[in-house]
Formats: sequence, structure tokens, C-alpha cells
Amino acid sequence: MEEGTKSKKTVFVGGIGDDVDESAIYQHFATFGDIIEVQLPSAATNPNQQSEAKHRGFAFVTYGSTSDAQDAIDNMDLNELQGRVIKVNLARPMKTPMQLGGNRAVWESEEWLKQNVKPLNQSGGVQGRNAAKQDLDKEASPVDEAMEE
Repeated sequence: MEEGTKSKKTVFVGGIGDDVDESAIYQHFATFGDIIEVQLPSAATNPNQQSEAKHRGFAFVTYGSTSDAQDAIDNMDLNELQGRVIKVNLARPMKTPMQLGGNRAVWESEEWLKQNVKPLNQSGGVQGRNAAKQDLDKEASPVDEAMEE
């Protein structure tokens, strides 16, 4: 299955309680269509903390069709699931390490600079405009002198 198509069939379910398991999610979301998969990412286990949650508080539900996924979003977003209000929307694909760079401007990349930046005298910036103005002044000078005579 193509990755772009799968993401439109997968919904993100956030804000689920610790007592919710995959079967509970399946039961609540099966009414909207054929479910292919339910994922409930488990929390990292730490032997020093016995009271740690069993899962991370969110799940992914993959449907057989995009319309089923949209029905689940329309009907379950901001509804209650076992005593907690949940957020349901389309799941977004995971970011690659390149995308995790944060909010860096594109011009901070050396590759972008090499491809898109011209020297100042060719860029049309202040120096380029001043040089063009000087060239026009030089061309206009002989004409002005001839008109004065």
C-alpha cells in the first residue's frame, strides 16, 4: 500500500486514559467501518517506576477506506471515551531526521545558498541599483552637455 494513501486512512486518537486498551479502541471505532489495524504505542519501561503508564496516551486506527476514517473523525473528535475527552484527527506521517531540524530558515542551509544566492553586484540589491544608476548617469552626461551648447 502506498504511504500517502495509508496516512489518509489512519486516524490519530489522543488523550486516551490509562485504562483503555486496544480492544476498547477497536470496539468504539469499529462502528465507522472496517478496521485494518489498531496501534497503541507502549510507554518506555523504567524498572525504577512501577506506576508508569502502560501506553503513551494515544493510538492509531487504520481503516479500510478514507471515508470510514473521516466518519470516525467527524463522530469521535471531542467525544468521551471511558471518562476522558479524546481528540481524533487524521494521522500525519512521522518526520524524517532531516525534517526534525526545527524551525531553521532555508537560507541557513549551505546548499540553498549555493543554488540561490548571487553576488551583491548581480543581485539587484542596493549596490546593484547604485551601479545601474551610475551607468545611466554616465550615458546621460554627454547628451546633457550637447543640449546645453
